[in-house]
Amino acid sequence: MTDLYILVLYDTNHNRTKELAYAIAEGVMNTGAAVKIRRVPKVSSVTEQVASVIPDEGDLYCTAEELSSCAGLAVGSPTHFGNMSASMKYFWDNTVTSWLAGDLQGKPACVFTSSGTMHGGNEATLLTMMMPLLHHGMILVGLPYAHAELNRTNRGGTPYGVSSVAGATHEFAMTADERALAIAQGVRLANIVKKLAN
Repeated sequence: MTDLYILVLYDTNHNRTKELAYAIAEGVMNTGAAVKIRRVPKVSSVTEQVASVIPDEGDLYCTAEELSSCAGLAVGSPTHFGNMSASMKYFWDNTVTSWLAGDLQGKPACVFTSSGTMHGGNEATLLTMMMPLLHHGMILVGLPYAHAELNRTNRGGTPYGVSSVAGATHEFAMTADERALAIAQGVRLANIVKKLAN
């Protein structure tokens, strides 16, 4: 996989989704695959000034070319009322050029999320994040129950993709099970990308 890379694309408010992104990337790298970690720019109500295309700190914003050229994709967003964040939705709403070109068709993808509460809409968010990926013709990769952590986790998990519960005031650290599942999701995505590449 010398020229192929997996794109881990995320949005975050209080860094939990970013933590999941890095754990997924760790799983990808554990297979020997290359990875790029990118985030989406924040949607702002300020319309008088255009934000810089380079963030002041942290991971770079994802470009259209990076999205189109990836061999596989992991998409993560915090849960906002059972849906992806406005920033992530805005990003996908602006991928029509890639959709028209079929750039993502046949490529594997997975989703991940975090929320403040156990029943804050994690699974609904994962399912709604799958919709644009399906429209792009991507192959969705879930998280099978072969991973023991999925059966015993008391906060994050789900077969739709890894999730994490951070607490209403972000007081919970990521659990060992949540982290293990994120790494496993990265491994699974990378292995499928490799099989398809061969």
